[in-house]
Amino acid sequence: MAALTRADAEAFLYREARLLDERRYDDWLKLFAADGLYWVPVEDDADPYAKVSLIHDDGLRREERVFRLLRTRAHSQDPASRTQHFVSNVEVENGSGDVYVFSSQLIYEIRAQGGNYRHLELGEQRAIAARCEHVLRAEGGEWRIALKKMLLLNRDVPIGNLTFII
Repeated sequence: MAALTRADAEAFLYREARLLDERRYDDWLKLFAADGLYWVPVEDDADPYAKVSLIHDDGLRREERVFRLLRTRAHSQDPASRTQHFVSNVEVENGSGDVYVFSSQLIYEIRAQGGNYRHLELGEQRAIAARCEHVLRAEGGEWRIALKKMLLLNRDVPIGNLTFII
C-alpha cells in the first residue's frame, strides 16, 4: 500500500473514536491485526511482561473485554458509560513496513444516574487525557492496528472505573 497520509491517519483515528463512542465494539475489534495489542501502561517504556499495566490485551483479551461489555451484565457498567473521544495533534511516521501514528486524545466519560444509586462516580463527567501511539500495518488492502498504546496523563495517580474502552 502507498504511504499513509496524515489525512488518512486522521480518518482512521476518527473512525475508531466514533466506533468506541457508539459502543460498536465488535466493529472496533475488526480494526486490529490478528496479533494486535491494546496497551495502557503505567510506565511509558516498561516491559509489559515484567511491569503492571492498566490494560494489556491481546486478541483474546480484547474479545473477552467486548463480550463482557456487550453480552453480560457488567456491574461496573450499569449504567453503561457514555463517551466522547477527541483526537488531535496527529503525526505520521511512515517506515518500510509499519506506520507509526501519534496523537493526543481527550476522552470525556459519564455514567448516568439511572442505574444502581450506590455506585461511585454516577453522574460525574470526567476527562481522561492520553498521548496515543498507533502502529498500523497494511493487511489485505486495509490498515489494521498492530499496537494501540495509550499513555494516560494521570497514570501515576489513583484512577476510577476504567471498564469501558478508552
